Amino acid sequence: MDGFIPPHALQPVPDVPVLEVKDLHTVFMTDNGPIHAVDGVSFTVGPGETLGIVGESGSGKSVTALSLMRLLEEPARIVGGSITFQGKDVLAMSRSELADWRGDRAAMVFQDPMTGLNPVIRILKQVTEHIVSHGRMKPAAARTRGIELLRRMGVAAPERAAASFPHEFSGGMRQRVMMAIGVANDPALLIADEPTTALDVTIQAQILDLLRGLNEEFGTAIVLISHDLGVIGTVCRRVAVMYAGEVVEEAVTAEVLADPRHPYAWALVNAVPRLDAPTGARLTSIEGTPPDALNPPRGCRFEPRCPFKIARCATDHPPLMEVAPGRRARCWVTADGRSLPRPTLPAAAEAEIPLLAEAPLLEARNVEKHFVLRRPSFMKPGLTVHAVNGVDIALHKRESLGVVGESGCGKSTLARLLTRLHEPTGGSVTFEGQDITHATPAAMRSLRPRLQMVFQDPYASLNPRMTIGDALAEPLLAHGRVPNRKAADERVRELLSTVGLKTSFASRYPHEFSGGQRQRVSIARALALNPSVVVADEPVSALDVNVQAQVLNLMLDLRQRLGLSYLFIAHDLAVVRAFCDRVAVMYLGRVVEEGPADDVLSRPLHPYTVALTSAIPEPGRQRVVLGGEPPSTLRLPRGCAFSARCPIAQPACEERPPLAEVASGRKVACHFPGAFAPRTLSRLETVR
Repeated sequence: MDGFIPPHALQPVPDVPVLEVKDLHTVFMTDNGPIHAVDGVSFTVGPGETLGIVGESGSGKSVTALSLMRLLEEPARIVGGSITFQGKDVLAMSRSELADWRGDRAAMVFQDPMTGLNPVIRILKQVTEHIVSHGRMKPAAARTRGIELLRRMGVAAPERAAASFPHEFSGGMRQRVMMAIGVANDPALLIADEPTTALDVTIQAQILDLLRGLNEEFGTAIVLISHDLGVIGTVCRRVAVMYAGEVVEEAVTAEVLADPRHPYAWALVNAVPRLDAPTGARLTSIEGTPPDALNPPRGCRFEPRCPFKIARCATDHPPLMEVAPGRRARCWVTADGRSLPRPTLPAAAEAEIPLLAEAPLLEARNVEKHFVLRRPSFMKPGLTVHAVNGVDIALHKRESLGVVGESGCGKSTLARLLTRLHEPTGGSVTFEGQDITHATPAAMRSLRPRLQMVFQDPYASLNPRMTIGDALAEPLLAHGRVPNRKAADERVRELLSTVGLKTSFASRYPHEFSGGQRQRVSIARALALNPSVVVADEPVSALDVNVQAQVLNLMLDLRQRLGLSYLFIAHDLAVVRAFCDRVAVMYLGRVVEEGPADDVLSRPLHPYTVALTSAIPEPGRQRVVLGGEPPSTLRLPRGCAFSARCPIAQPACEERPPLAEVASGRKVACHFPGAFAPRTLSRLETVR
């Protein structure tokens, strides 16, 4: 940073690790007994190194991070092992020493920036707090540095943003502020706990670029925690894979991605959807759940779910042993140095071909939705948010149509318009040949069973006071699909079996399920009334990659078995490629490109689609970094909405391009379709 040299850059780097963890044990004391959340974890991070810690929810990743910073509170306790930072014993530090160390020499960026930021303190004050409290600068100089930090993190108009409150920022902007706070004193160690979970692929790529830049420019040692090996592969040189509180594999990231030596790492690698995978191909997933933390298996903790297990795995707990030079794995199968076989998944039964020649099942024509904000006073008119601005879209029988784009582009609003949870401001919506644009609630009641929706957050969409059985029986009884509660309970058992859940789960409440299980319940509820169309709004965006693979495979199977049509909304293009026949790309409330998923995602024609596909976290993928933010939805630009960020914008873009067909089945809203293509990029390119 200009005028600020990090203390660890002024001195020769000592020949000791920045962070050294040996046999760390963290336990949660409960009434039923101790839960070993972190059970014998060891690793080192040297100066300028990047280490990724990967695993599904409950594997112990976040507890490990909190243990490193000594941020745990009762009933959690560190009961064994050592944590050493630049030769100093962290576990022996006093409270005042910890206060001096945290935020200065070591910092942490948390997963949820909204809970990590104080909602009543302005952004600049929060960024400069650690700079002043650690005596690095006087308040006036700290304010200048704080604004420069925000600029460096990619916050647009940092002088204006500095006076804002957290709720005025998007999720991506709040995460940038958290990054600015974390690096304010240029720490020698930065721990980032799931910093990109549920963010758009473009924002995710920008955050990862920031982490890479800190590591390369200042030699900051980084520990990046994630459930996505693709994210880890773009930033980290080494990776530690965790399962049930243990490190089960540790090696150079590229080696793990190419040839994982532990079955759990093998499953994580193969569960990630890729753009080069064929559409509709099933993903590798591991059924079942992690072991009971109060009563772990006697042998290998992964043995109950392992497809490669041998007899020894059930009785003998494997140590973390060297299975190849520089590689360690906790597995008896690969202990002799052998590799695991490539996945050989049986392909899903071929779905019936979508009936594109027939009339659409669900169609929107020039649909619009504007929200008028409350007037600031009686003398001033209210502001209008232009959420959806003239969208034409059609879903056919037995088709999966993906809708993708950044947050705020209008995807979720479009979903609510098509399901008539919102009434359109303009245009028309037709379902099964019937105009439902302004249908009354009574008229929609008869259509609701055939037009269902799966929401992004299953926990928020399920009543916490109702058992799963009651939640699934409610629509059956309300629509008169069953004669009595006994018949409803029988149908509930069928639905739970259909989505791969035990029938005994009907008596449980939502909080007793994992995220993936709750999403299966939401899918079961959507299927209860035998719909013809299911609108799925970001159904897998916040799930672990293994659970994501399970849910996607389930939805593919249900499509084939029940002949469903899906409108699938997502910001992850690789997920859309794995699931959808066609895709529509939205930007600022409009569709800018539409066509077969294979064509659009492998050969994009609109510059915005090029940027989206380049942002997918796959090692070696060339990146197009878009500058700036999307225009405000309060005042739409007159011409092309993307022109302010477009790398090939020209005077002709002052007029808005129509969504025109440029090839059979391909539509693009661009004056120069295909002029900016991935094959023209030879390096990381920042545009506008």
